[in-house]
Formats: sequence, C-alpha cells, structure tokens
Amino acid sequence: MATHMDRLRRGGQPTAGDGLVASTFGVYAVDLVAAGRLDRMVAWQNRRVADVPLAVAIAMPHCVDPDAASVRTARGLGICLGDG
Repeated sequence: MATHMDRLRRGGQPTAGDGLVASTFGVYAVDLVAAGRLDRMVAWQNRRVADVPLAVAIAMPHCVDPDAASVRTARGLGICLGDG
C-alpha cells in the first residue's frame, strides 16, 4: 500500500486507505460533537484514533521549516502549501 510520502513524491490520487482514514476521523469528530465535547481535536496517537483537548493541541506550536527538504520537494512538484 502506498504511504503518504509515496503520494507526495508521485502526486498520486488518494487510495482507499486514505478514504478510510478520513472517514474514521470524520465519524469520530461527529461523535465528539454529538456528545457535546466541542473542545476536542481528533488525532492519531499510539496507532489509533483518539481525541485531545484543543488547549493541549495548540499549547506548543509545531512549525514547519519553510526551508525543509520536504517543503522544497512539495513546491518543486507544484503542490500548493497555502502560502502563496
């Protein structure tokens, strides 16, 4: 099965696995809203879907280095990163 980095390199279409992950995150998020837990973010932790408090998720920003090799590669492939 193709990994995220494989798709980044080849610019391929999402796989069935991608759709499954997206659906799983979406269902989990809807379940959180239905339970009135609006202060949570869906995350992938310890190889499973989980939720974390928004306050924890934003407490320590994780910035992407704009000069990182992966960013240069994405831009070289014409992938828009939302900054220009």
